Amino acid sequence: MIVVAATQNRHKILEISEITGKLGLEVIPRAAAGIPDFEIEEDGETFEENSLKKAMSIMHACGRAAVADDSGLEADALSGAPGVYSARFAGVSGDGADAENNKKLLRLLAEIPDEARTGRFVSVVTLAFPDGRTLVARGTCEGRIGRRPAGNGGFGYDPLFTPLGYEKTFAQLPAEVKNRISHRAKALAALAEMLAAQPFTAGG
Repeated sequence: MIVVAATQNRHKILEISEITGKLGLEVIPRAAAGIPDFEIEEDGETFEENSLKKAMSIMHACGRAAVADDSGLEADALSGAPGVYSARFAGVSGDGADAENNKKLLRLLAEIPDEARTGRFVSVVTLAFPDGRTLVARGTCEGRIGRRPAGNGGFGYDPLFTPLGYEKTFAQLPAEVKNRISHRAKALAALAEMLAAQPFTAGG
């Protein structure tokens, strides 16, 4: 089944495609579906609200099934921040956003001892169909937040996050490992189970 990705983040599209390819879903970018470039305001208070809004917006724009992911990092020492504000935590957009977000997170956690630097990545994936039906799946990956970036892979907060049971950050782990244990992988696996139990077509 072909579905249109709501995100324009090439890293997310690649990661989602690598996972969904094994699930029988072919994800195509907005441009391939003929959707003009427009910004979707992520003003929800939860990952679920933002994910649903993005999926519905793209579905209405192209009349085809659309998939959206809203994800972020929750630091326990910061009462769950940055959470839904993860992508814009430092108030910066564009190529420098990841580095500035990481710098702000490290600054806020500077006095937090190692044992309290726990947290999790959260991903909520929504698949919206033209007839209004939706499937929503959540995935989480527990871990700890380091004191300095490590690794050149991944994106976002990956260089700071070491998943539980591993000694390397998401940015250091091979893509095939990350795509098996990540929050996004778990959300997409849950989505696949929903699709298997209640088959849909791309047209609804």
